[in-house]
Amino acid sequence: MQDRLADAMAALRSAATGHDLANLDRFGIVAPGALGVSMANLQTLAKRLGRDHDLAAALWATGVYEARMLACLVDDPARVTPEQMDAWRAGFDNWAIVDTACFKLFDRSPHAWTRIKAWAGLNDEFGRRAAFALLACLALHDKRAEDRPFLDGLVLIERAATDDRNFVKKAVNWALRAIGLRESPALKAAAIETARRLAASPDAAPRWVGKDALRALTKAARTKISET
Repeated sequence: MQDRLADAMAALRSAATGHDLANLDRFGIVAPGALGVSMANLQTLAKRLGRDHDLAAALWATGVYEARMLACLVDDPARVTPEQMDAWRAGFDNWAIVDTACFKLFDRSPHAWTRIKAWAGLNDEFGRRAAFALLACLALHDKRAEDRPFLDGLVLIERAATDDRNFVKKAVNWALRAIGLRESPALKAAAIETARRLAASPDAAPRWVGKDALRALTKAARTKISET
C-alpha cells in the first residue's frame, strides 16, 4: 500500500500547476498546503488507479486537499461505512471537498440516507452543508428512491433554511431545487409549496432560499409545458 500511495502522491505533484493552485482562491476553496491539481487531472488519475478502498483511506489520511479529492474518486462505495462517512465529514474544511465526497462517493453508499438526518443538525458549517449536499445528490442520482425520504428531507430543509451561513444556505437551496426537479408530481408540488413558505419569511436567509428555488422551479415548469 505504501508504494501505491507514494505513486499516487508523486502523480499528484507532477500534475500540479501554479495556475490550478491560483484557481483555488478564485473559486473560494480554502485549502492550506494544496498542490494545485485540476479536477480534470484528478479524474484522469483516478481512472488510471481504479477503485481502491485501502488506497482511498491512505490518501485521505495525508490531509492534502488533492489527495482527499482523489480519495473520493477512487474509493469503493460498497465498502464505505457510516463510521468512515462520519470521520471524513469531520475533516471537511471547504465546500469543494464536501461536494465531491457527496457527489462522487457518499450518494452511492448504501448508508447515504442515514447520514442526512444525522448531519442536518450539526453546528459546523461544512458538516451541515454535507447533509444538504448529500440530499441534493440523492435527488439527482437515486432514480429509484420513493417520495417519502425526500418529503422528510423537505422538513429538514425548512428547518435549516434559517441558517444564514453562506455554504449552508446554498446547499439547502440546492437540495430544495433538486427535489423539486424530480419526476414525481407530488414532490414537485411539495417543493414548490416549501419554497413559497420560505419566500414569505420575514428573515433574509429563508427568504433567499425560497425565492431562488421558487424562481428555478417555476421556470422549469414553464419550460416543460412549452415543450409539450
